Amino acid sequence: MNELEARQRKHILFTWTAQNAAAPVRIKGGQGIWFEDHDGRRWMDFESQVFNCNAGHGQRRIGEAIAEQALTLACAHPNAVFEAKAALGERLAAVTPPGLDRFFLCLSGAEANENALKMARALTGRSKVIARRRSYHGASMGASSLTGDPRRWPSEPDMWGVQRIEDPFCYRCPFGQTYPGCGVRCAEHLEHVVQMEGPDRIAAVFLEGVAGANGGFVPPPEYWPRMREICDRYGILLVADEVFTGFGRTGKWFAHQHWNVVPDIITMGKGITSGYAPLGAVAVRHDLAAKFDERVLQCGLTHHAHPISCAAAVATIDLYHDTKMVENAAHQGEVLAAGFAALKAKHPVIGDARNLGLFGVLELVTDRETREPLVPYNGAIKPGTQAARLKAALTARGLHILLRWNYLFVAPPLCITDEEMKLGLSLIDEALTEVFA
Repeated sequence: MNELEARQRKHILFTWTAQNAAAPVRIKGGQGIWFEDHDGRRWMDFESQVFNCNAGHGQRRIGEAIAEQALTLACAHPNAVFEAKAALGERLAAVTPPGLDRFFLCLSGAEANENALKMARALTGRSKVIARRRSYHGASMGASSLTGDPRRWPSEPDMWGVQRIEDPFCYRCPFGQTYPGCGVRCAEHLEHVVQMEGPDRIAAVFLEGVAGANGGFVPPPEYWPRMREICDRYGILLVADEVFTGFGRTGKWFAHQHWNVVPDIITMGKGITSGYAPLGAVAVRHDLAAKFDERVLQCGLTHHAHPISCAAAVATIDLYHDTKMVENAAHQGEVLAAGFAALKAKHPVIGDARNLGLFGVLELVTDRETREPLVPYNGAIKPGTQAARLKAALTARGLHILLRWNYLFVAPPLCITDEEMKLGLSLIDEALTEVFA
């Protein structure tokens, strides 16, 4: 432990870990998909820090926008009118689906989901909501209650009224079916739960564009259109949680756009500023938002639409456009898919390989026939195991990447090049060979 880490540990708590077990990311600065630690070692960022640094490190345009805003207007009343806030509304309206052009600005994806939940209940007068069993919507109380991820368990009992539906997890179908003969039963399950819980009691269905930290399940093409149909039939609002998958991660501005579906509400965070400043947003369909013209919107935050965060978001969205990062993510998704296919053909430990744009997952198994996971669901990566050795082998090669349970996530910044993608995949190949050959 170096002096800087010791100073930090003395006063600052780490997240999602026992403090004595924390393995911090040591970072001094970076450029593109690379960052450097305090010992001068370069790391390839295949996790985009925590799936949020979509534009990559060291983007001067974003930093300069932040600096200029800080020197011009660094603090403002939540209801203040200023240029960066107006400009951000215009930028967001240009990339969201037509009709979703009113925005509530907060400071994180979790806050966005909290406020979307409050809005959905207020707009419908209904109290129940539906979310998926393997989902993650944030760590605040309401967002955690929506979450199906085990990170919810320690805070139980949580908020009343959340019902669960099964996931479009084709590799491990919860219904024991095989696509396409399944009839997309995972989508039909929504209608079953709606009927069992009372259609006139359900305000909204919350869905991640693609399941995020729970495994990157890319749904069948019929899934999102069918969810839209069911919600329309019963007057239920469809909320797309695009915190993880928004702002180019999947090769489109938002993941739901792959299936030509328009939600009623979209929640955003992470890539909206590429992590350069804290920001979240809720996009609301225009006719729904109009109901708050006369009715009080019971959502309020001291740092609503913070000037520095708004400026960072405007610069980030402009950078995505000007450098064609979203288009590059679509192209690199093809490179990643080809690389994944080669890795799966070579390494029997890979049971499934899936990606949409620059969000990919290698699912690791002990046996392809039984599909037994390398690490059990919600299991710890124990010292001395193959999973622990794989994690060490990846770290030894300077690859910043997330191995969670039996999922190895690949989600580099959208500015990655063909050569960098192939290099990163080769490092994964080397690590797998070292541990499993």
